[in-house]
Amino acid sequence: MLINISQLEPDKLTDLQMTELLYKNLEDDNEKGDLFFVPGSNKAVEYRLPKAIQLYNEGRAKKILFSGGVIWEGNKLSEAHLLKHKAIEQGVPEEDILVEDMSLHSKENVLASLLVLDREFYLNNIKRVIIVTTIYHIRRFYLTLKTYMPDWIEYSLCPVNDKTTKVDNWFMYPYGRKRVEMESSKLIKYVKQGIIVDDFVEISDVHSK
Repeated sequence: MLINISQLEPDKLTDLQMTELLYKNLEDDNEKGDLFFVPGSNKAVEYRLPKAIQLYNEGRAKKILFSGGVIWEGNKLSEAHLLKHKAIEQGVPEEDILVEDMSLHSKENVLASLLVLDREFYLNNIKRVIIVTTIYHIRRFYLTLKTYMPDWIEYSLCPVNDKTTKVDNWFMYPYGRKRVEMESSKLIKYVKQGIIVDDFVEISDVHSK
């Protein structure tokens, strides 16, 4: 059944329903774009960066935007600058890399990147953004972009798997379960608060257990 995210209650969702909420109907459309948007995280270098570099080398877009100002324990660089440093090490030319290093969470990734993107492209020239982020995070990040970016921009979704939050194994690991439960709760809460736009999701009957 199709249902608005705002109609869901996070503490009443089954494992199957959380899987559908975060993972279903989010496939890559293989379209080319103006840039890759890669939000930072403590594991972004390990999981998100290789996917972004692969797609860059395939010619899907000519620029990569790394976004994130958090400095994680054990690092001296912010998320975005660490991603840039590692990308250059792996052969991406510095002139093809954009950096936003002020944001502290997903909404700020988008808001703080608007000026960076306008200075590089002018926002009116951007037609398609390719999102590269962890698969359980991609729906919330996509809806955040739809909320705060200009409405003419379209998106391609390139989800990345890590070891313990795949669609078929997140429920087998304590960390995976924690991430999926937290992400489901955040997504629903932010939609209900109006922080991000509502959307339809295809989900099993919310009244069945």
